[in-house]
Amino acid sequence: MNEGNRVRKILASAARVLVAGVVLIFAGLGVGAVVTTLGNGPPQPEESRPANNPFARTSLADPAVRTAAQSAAEISGARRTPTVIAAVRVLPSVVSLRTERTVQSQDMFDRFFNRSGRSRVEAGLGSGFAIDGAGTIITNAHVVSGADRIEVVDRDGQRFEAEVVGVDELTDLAVVRVPPDRVPAAPLGTSSNLLIGEPAVALGNPSGYALRNTEATVTSGVVSGVGRDIQAPGGREVLYADMIQTDASINPGNSGGPLANADGDVIGVNSSIFSRSGGSEGMGFAIPIDRALVVASELLQFGRVRRPWAGLQVLTDRPDPESVFGRPLVVEVVEGTPAADAGLRAGDEIVTLNGRVINHDLDWQVGLVDAGVGSTVDVTFQRGGSELQARFRLDEVPTGRAERIEVLAGLRLITVTPQIQQELNLRVDAGALIASVGEEARGTRLREGDVILSVNRNEVRSAEDAGELFEYYARSGDGSVQLYIARGTEIGYLRPFRVR
Repeated sequence: MNEGNRVRKILASAARVLVAGVVLIFAGLGVGAVVTTLGNGPPQPEESRPANNPFARTSLADPAVRTAAQSAAEISGARRTPTVIAAVRVLPSVVSLRTERTVQSQDMFDRFFNRSGRSRVEAGLGSGFAIDGAGTIITNAHVVSGADRIEVVDRDGQRFEAEVVGVDELTDLAVVRVPPDRVPAAPLGTSSNLLIGEPAVALGNPSGYALRNTEATVTSGVVSGVGRDIQAPGGREVLYADMIQTDASINPGNSGGPLANADGDVIGVNSSIFSRSGGSEGMGFAIPIDRALVVASELLQFGRVRRPWAGLQVLTDRPDPESVFGRPLVVEVVEGTPAADAGLRAGDEIVTLNGRVINHDLDWQVGLVDAGVGSTVDVTFQRGGSELQARFRLDEVPTGRAERIEVLAGLRLITVTPQIQQELNLRVDAGALIASVGEEARGTRLREGDVILSVNRNEVRSAEDAGELFEYYARSGDGSVQLYIARGTEIGYLRPFRVR
């Protein structure tokens, strides 16, 4: 009997070892938890406890030890690499962002019966970094745009609910805020004097929490190129121009994290990759930090980014073989604008903006964005073989300064003026421009950028005209209206809807 019990105990012990071995193989990073679980039970006899190991090294997984090791005043020369310096200086400021957004989905029957469909919660991941001690975090717009909830996690696993300060889709930048004095500010450099070939270090949280660790990952490479203009994915209207190119690995989840130089100063915001596989293939792109800080300042002060405007329209695609290839040609200057007051005319060729050579209309747009509203810019241009200079102060775009009139719940209009026509390159010179369409006005089928030309065949030449007509028809009859609108290059009628 005793022999049988002993055999059963041996088999049971072997089974536990086998199960533990299988779990270790498939659990990977869950080894510690498995060992702890299997070790629970009554206190072990003294002779069965492991002996103290006087030669065991302290684990760097211990946050206190890790901080001490990485904040040491001196690192031996062999270990003092650009990657180490960037990690020591920037890692404490890098955070992970976890987002949740509600997405509505409609099937064929929902669309047929005009039902709202079903909603589901979609999770997202990204990175960011603090730029001051007040809890200001920079990240990408595509990380937080449309999010219902944003959670920020620092390197030690502390979690904070984040508040969105502002999102700018055009530059793919956003600012969120967490409680002050929780995340230290990153050392900020400049992107104005980058050298091709100098070291570059990308920091962020690739693939979210797949590594079960909240501390950012560091990858290194070089600045592969500067001034890169790339096509925004999916037809998005994003100004991915004058970007920093690097071969430091930027993977999904790295978006919004910092790109640092050999001094450990942040020079860019990781934003996008060129990839056929979906992973890093050595072509990553970062938004220059100088532009990111201009955008962040606008979002912090105004909650939006004011678009700078000079009052001229430039064109680069020209069949004229005598012209300088790609140099922007001024095709229109609106009277009473900064460019007109400074003496620029149609037919002038832009050469430089604030000392930056302008070879394309994107160079011109980026130069304006980087300068910002209210700044004074120096422009060099050619006219009749002579090179001339002009200096003027940038205004905000007319649509940004125009009065918005809410004519229906969620529907705001702007009166079309010559300046707005030139800014948006509209085909019509009068009407009511759709400035924003809220959720309550989705049933109108109007879109931002549409121009209302008539309501029930009554001409509309201003936002006030449209408002008066909507109010009139809301009080009379069944409130049904049909709009004649301009949308892009097309003009036509919308399906009638009711106003109240």
